[in-house]
Amino acid sequence: MKNRFLLGMACVVLLGACSAVVPRNSASPAPEASFQVDAVIPEAWISTTSPAEELDSLAVWGSEEGQTWLIATGKSSHTLIVYDAESGERLRTIGGPGTGPLQFGRPNGIAVQGDLLFVAERDNHRVQVLQLPGFTSLGILGEEVLRVPYGLWVRETSPGDLELFVTDSFMADFRTRELPPMAELDQRVKRFGVRIDEDGKLQARYLGAFGDTGQAGALRMVESIAGDTINERLLIAEEDRRVGSTLREYSLEGHYLARDLPPFDADAEGISLWACDAGEGYWIAVDQLMPTVFRLFERNSLAPVKTFSGRTVANTDGQTLYAVPTPRFPAGALYALHDDKAVAAFDLREVAATLGLSPRCMQ
Repeated sequence: MKNRFLLGMACVVLLGACSAVVPRNSASPAPEASFQVDAVIPEAWISTTSPAEELDSLAVWGSEEGQTWLIATGKSSHTLIVYDAESGERLRTIGGPGTGPLQFGRPNGIAVQGDLLFVAERDNHRVQVLQLPGFTSLGILGEEVLRVPYGLWVRETSPGDLELFVTDSFMADFRTRELPPMAELDQRVKRFGVRIDEDGKLQARYLGAFGDTGQAGALRMVESIAGDTINERLLIAEEDRRVGSTLREYSLEGHYLARDLPPFDADAEGISLWACDAGEGYWIAVDQLMPTVFRLFERNSLAPVKTFSGRTVANTDGQTLYAVPTPRFPAGALYALHDDKAVAAFDLREVAATLGLSPRCMQ
């Protein structure tokens, strides 16, 4: 994702690597698609804009009472922004800059598992764990090993036990986008075991790192990550356009499975799994274009299916999918960032009907 920073800012050195706050990608505008999308689907709503916050990633939390919140990270404001997921109304702002509990250092990736909210803080080199709905900070993890954390994916491995995957996109030199030596790319994804004990305290342990070090499977510039436990796979976005931006397939154990999805025109960004009945479903990934192109792939085979764009949404970083029926969205919704300054929703029922997707995804 694009990081807009002053090039003259001082480097912060951690674990022998420079994590200077400088851009990884060019500041030039996102390109236009080189192909015609299969459909243009209107957004159900687009929120009011807030350009100064530099919105980045999204997660959805649903309460037992049926209320749904869309939570966005604000990189430049060092906050979380909470929206009503049904209407896009802005509800509240959480946190502020700092290193203490409920303070953030350029929050980026975000993920929800049950009532736990995980927030990756790039400049604090950590992941903070919050309890919803009160946004109570339960603690932090990863400070000893994370260098430049970005994307998150979390899964339940057994009742009460979670496994958290964190992408770590450190560079040898951020100013020139010089990559680390290939041998160091085995540290691109860090894994943590997480649980909340009987006293409500965070218990976390580092489980190791992975990343292929071969030319074909290496994760050179990495951010978005998502998994499918049924098919025992991870999809990890490779953003380095110098080698071709794509999604790489890894196993849940961290082994490159020697398969990449077709190349993207721009940066491969947010990834979501749309899990439907009877094991069917689709992966949805962002191609960061003007307008944004959403690429769909069949869940099991990973075969390309269809593409679509909205009428307005462009230059998308994060997106998230909530395939739970709500009054406004009976089949759930896809939520996406718009140009770092607003959030938008797409009705999944309309997406499925327009693209001719499986009826199992419309229930």
